[in-house]
Formats: sequence, structure tokens, C-alpha cells
Amino acid sequence: MTDRKPARTTRSQDHGDPRDELVDHLPALRAFALSLTREGASADDLVQDTIVKAWTHIDKFQPGTNLRAWLFTILRNTFYSARRKTKREVSDSDGIHAARQATRPEHDGRLALNDFRAAFEQLPDEQREALILVGASGFSYEEAAAMTGVAVGTVKSRANRGRRKLAELLHLEEGEELEMTDRATLAVMAQNTPILR
Repeated sequence: MTDRKPARTTRSQDHGDPRDELVDHLPALRAFALSLTREGASADDLVQDTIVKAWTHIDKFQPGTNLRAWLFTILRNTFYSARRKTKREVSDSDGIHAARQATRPEHDGRLALNDFRAAFEQLPDEQREALILVGASGFSYEEAAAMTGVAVGTVKSRANRGRRKLAELLHLEEGEELEMTDRATLAVMAQNTPILR
């Protein structure tokens, strides 16, 4: 009989040092940070700040709870704290920040990623956040509500309004499905089906 290590989940079930799991959550943290900052370098800085805070305050993490949700909460709070301090957006009249944006490969189907990105960025921050947490990141409405400090119904309402607005901006007919292969994009648009983690 061979010794097998149990598969690692987002919940720290073995009650080992959660710092050992931090690296597993970096891709999801970066994706969430990109959805908030809309700029690669700022997203990287936000993830770094999040990891430093998590590492420094690891004693506040409760073993057996959802480490990814805890990290997402730290990242979100860090983003909004910094935003309140600056109280204004960075001007990009020269297009310097836009030029540094990473371009993902083009998708098949009739809907280009750039069209989706442009429509997604027109949504209010709260709706974008709800769609990223519940759709692309796969958190339940309850987990997203706990992370954002609002009622479950508020998260559901924000996500549904965001989906309706996206469908309107992308000129989708009622019941029309997206013809894209991007799982995160499909998850954001899906009614109540988070992607599998």
C-alpha cells in the first residue's frame, strides 16, 4: 500500500501551517486584483501587499476555514483602503497605462475578448466585484457576502444586474449563449453556475 497525500483543498483541513498554501492561491488572487485595478502592475502590487499582510497576520486565520476567502477579503479591503486614500483615478491621457495592458489571445466565436472587457469595465465596481467573486472565482453567494460585508441578497442583486447589463452592452438576445471558450468569461455570464475550482 502506497502512502498518498490528501488532495489540497481551499479549506485548510489538515490544520498545518496555512503559509504553506499561500502560493496555491496566487493565480486566483491576481485575477481578482486585475478585475479591481484593471492594470497589471497595480494588480501585482496589490497581490504582493495581500500576501505580506496575510503572512504578517497569519495568527488571525482560523484553521479549518476557507483560506482563499480570507485572502480575497484581505485583497479587497486593501484595494478599497488605498482607493479611499487617493480619492481619484489615475489620469491616462497619454495612454501610457493602457499601453502596458497585457493582451490575451484572441478567442474563436463571434464575441471578441476586447468587446467583453470593454463592456465589463462599464459596470459599476460593485457589480464587477460580485461577478468576479461569484462567477469567475467560484465563491458562493454566502462567501461573497461575507467577504464584501453585505447581505447575500445584495450580492445576488449586484450579480444579476451586472449580468443583465453585460448582456445589454454585448447586444445578446434573451436566452442567447456566448460562443467563447474562455471559462472565466463564461462563468461571469452564467446565471448561477460558478466555475469548478
